[in-house]
Amino acid sequence: MIIVISDSATDAQVEQFVKNMEGRGLTAKAIHGDSKRVFGIVGDTGSIDAESLMRNDAIEKVMKVTAPYKLSGRSFHPDDTALSLLASADAGGPKIGGGFFAVAAGPCSVESEEQILTIAQDVKRSGAALLRGGAFKPRTSPFAFQGLGLDGLDLLKIARQKTGLGIVTEIMSTEHLGVFEKDVDIIQVGARNMQNFALLRELSVVGKPVLLKRGLSNTIDEMLQAADYVLSGGKASVILCERGIRTFETATRNTLDISAVPVLKNRSHLPVIVDPSHGTGYWDLVYPMSLAAVAAGADGLIIEVHDQPARALCDGQQSITPALFDSLMSRIGKVRAALN
Repeated sequence: MIIVISDSATDAQVEQFVKNMEGRGLTAKAIHGDSKRVFGIVGDTGSIDAESLMRNDAIEKVMKVTAPYKLSGRSFHPDDTALSLLASADAGGPKIGGGFFAVAAGPCSVESEEQILTIAQDVKRSGAALLRGGAFKPRTSPFAFQGLGLDGLDLLKIARQKTGLGIVTEIMSTEHLGVFEKDVDIIQVGARNMQNFALLRELSVVGKPVLLKRGLSNTIDEMLQAADYVLSGGKASVILCERGIRTFETATRNTLDISAVPVLKNRSHLPVIVDPSHGTGYWDLVYPMSLAAVAAGADGLIIEVHDQPARALCDGQQSITPALFDSLMSRIGKVRAALN
């Protein structure tokens, strides 16, 4: 529900209105406009009667929001959100969204200090802003490589210290929330956990950006409602990630839904990135689908890069080499320049 405040309303009347909403278990979120004072009412508004609200002299208009997502939608937040990518970033640090573009790159899984540091140095030279790498790996088979765990996170921290790249890695359990809050720049929620609502609620009170991947069989509306869980605590921010969905097609690992990019950009103020590696499952499709994502309006990409894909412990078939990544970054720059 959106409330437009009357021009004649006093500050005391507005303050009293906000207190009344809070007393009913709701949140009155200010929406900053050019001329009007506007509030978005978040919570279970089903019991609120719009006609009764209009009897308040401080209120000019009451509008119901039909979309099931509130905090991630544009109704309460019409302008694009730009997020800082580094926890310690100043005003001039790397950002994403609101006209800023960023790429995260690195191996599917952290394997050794030499491996992660070599790849980190390569992708930084090519223009990546973030180092991606799995310390904890959700695998379909219990016998597949599950990652190095906290040891892998320590190796990511070494790579960050030596390259200056922020790190993005996936959290699997609330058990490690404290460590991730302290050591990780962007906390990734994988596709399998997109609707792990207990995890999302815990992340909502952590003051770090959360990279939220779309579930394998989830709709865009479900993804945005999951984002609302993360935003509901008032501290976390969200980056949305399209990473392919499960369809009847078997020629690719998943079906990369490029159309999700403009749909999400239309419905949400949050930054939108694309994962062409998981989205296709094949290294030779990463290059063209990355360019397609940029052309569709994505705010960034997350790409798997490995210096020896044939020897990778995880997802080597969808990882590109540092040389190909360097070529891709150059081409991305040309596509963005053409769009602008």
